[in-house]
Amino acid sequence: MDVLRRVADARAFRASVPGSLGFVPTLGALHAGHGSLVERAVRERAAAIASLFVNPTQFGPGEDLAAYPRREAEDLAFLERLGCSAVFVPSVEEMYPPGDDTRVQPGAIAARLEGAARPGHLTGVATVVTKLFAVVRPDVAYFGQKDFQQLRVVQALAGDLRLGVRVVGCPTVRDEDGLALSSRNAYLSADERRAALALPRGLFAARADWERGERDPKRLADRVRQHAAALALEYVSVADPLTLAELTRAAERAVISLAARVGRARLIDNVLLGMDVSELV
Repeated sequence: MDVLRRVADARAFRASVPGSLGFVPTLGALHAGHGSLVERAVRERAAAIASLFVNPTQFGPGEDLAAYPRREAEDLAFLERLGCSAVFVPSVEEMYPPGDDTRVQPGAIAARLEGAARPGHLTGVATVVTKLFAVVRPDVAYFGQKDFQQLRVVQALAGDLRLGVRVVGCPTVRDEDGLALSSRNAYLSADERRAALALPRGLFAARADWERGERDPKRLADRVRQHAAALALEYVSVADPLTLAELTRAAERAVISLAARVGRARLIDNVLLGMDVSELV
């Protein structure tokens, strides 16, 4: 497995791959959710490359940029075991050299939810993903459903900017107890982790209501809030899965998303209703 630290090295690697290249961008601190994306890229493409880069432009003031877990040696070993062909591990200076001030502003889909709760976050995501696509030049990129708004923002920018990258959404990977895998789960104490289980329970209860015929967005959101009432919920959204516009009446498909503070961890999660993540393009 090649470890590439410069833009020039990543471009040389791409030039050496004669077939389709799959790409999994990450912040590092890898877990089985990332692993599922890499395994799919390895299985479906001629070669697979991942990136490890804690992107400073997607963290706001007071967020956990300094504390975000960094485990490069462990992450590289993990990726090599999965059969990854190469890993791009740039420095901040390599991605944002002196004088770099161009930013990619996503459209209306980024204005809500995480865009409202974390101003500038999705601009940072859109900027770094555009840079990574320009450097790595993949044919297909794989993103997890757990960061649903991020997935939709990246799908939109890849299409709108004609980047030539197909962005594939992959299902959320969960622990046996239902908690969505996240690098930030490492912040949780044992008691906090047990408390956090109210989040998937609320989402699953709302999904069960949907499957029994409930279509009222307010009632679906209230079901989530009933389960997670003891937690510091930032939002519960019942939205159109393509535009993320809030639903005010019954629809045949929806995404229920939430964000909550549990101790020092900020957790997000979602469920899709009436469709599968693979149907998003």
